[in-house]
Amino acid sequence: MKKIVTLGEIMLRLSTKSGERLFQTDNLLMHYGGAEANVAVSLSQFGHDVKFVSKIPNNPLGAAVERHLKSYSVDTNSLIKGGERLGTYYLESGVGGRSAQVTYDRKYSSFSQLSKEELNLDEIFCDADLFHVTGITLALSPALRELVLLAVRTAKEAGVITSLDFNYRASLWSQQACSEAIKPLLGYIDICFCGELDAVHLLAIKPASESLLKDEKLKYYYEKINELYPNIRYMASTFRTVLSASTNKLQGNIYTKGELFQSKELLIDHIVDRVGGGDAFAAGVMHGILERWPLSRTISFASMASALKHTIHGDCNAFKEEEIMKVLDQEAGKIVR
Repeated sequence: MKKIVTLGEIMLRLSTKSGERLFQTDNLLMHYGGAEANVAVSLSQFGHDVKFVSKIPNNPLGAAVERHLKSYSVDTNSLIKGGERLGTYYLESGVGGRSAQVTYDRKYSSFSQLSKEELNLDEIFCDADLFHVTGITLALSPALRELVLLAVRTAKEAGVITSLDFNYRASLWSQQACSEAIKPLLGYIDICFCGELDAVHLLAIKPASESLLKDEKLKYYYEKINELYPNIRYMASTFRTVLSASTNKLQGNIYTKGELFQSKELLIDHIVDRVGGGDAFAAGVMHGILERWPLSRTISFASMASALKHTIHGDCNAFKEEEIMKVLDQEAGKIVR
């Protein structure tokens, strides 16, 4: 068991039933989730001691958030109580050729007002093994950008492994703003979740030759990122082929020391809920690294964790390690040297 810290916003999600538009529905399903909270739940399900750091209102919705996290054995002792509202987002479920749509209502949320003075980072990172955060938190306010940078630096000084998921959301900020916020962090990061578009649009890396195969292009981008930030030990991402809102293909990738490991391509049919699939993948990668598994096993496990997340409602992945292993094809992923 490892000690893990994640920091981010958890929100109330209100989603339509399949086959209904948001503007026409009379009923919405309630769930709680957010990128870092979803990762916390997954890693707790895998047997780790996980602490989620956030700020929630001191009202019934805040109490529901705490109950949700505790139901998955996530440590909530670093949840700050304050502010007036829990961030909310609305999900219009997609079907067939109609994609899902997200509408945010998160301005002035309790978490967006979290300040570094409210947290004792030295205490939070005491005896921690890994710290995970995403670009979504960076997008919410200048104060949170300062807080995340301070947190990453503090974690590194404490000898903690650091993990960053770019998680760029165009609805939250521009590519330029995201680039300016992420670049100062990358010199402190050990595990990075990013892909081709992040490399080109956020890190200004020259596009790869169109003559290269898909996996060769990704390897090229990861090599270029490592030239800029040699401290990054692992980079990971997924290839997703969208056949419809209900049917996707998914393949995981992880890169280290000049080698790219890939899972087999998984067919996900029928998708119940895609939200949180990337967080389930990230948690699977971190779990494999922490457990020192071979990277072929790590990437196969992470990809299957993501695929299984697509089969259940809600943001978080409710599968334990042994459940994922039962459905995992034991064939080793291929390696691209």
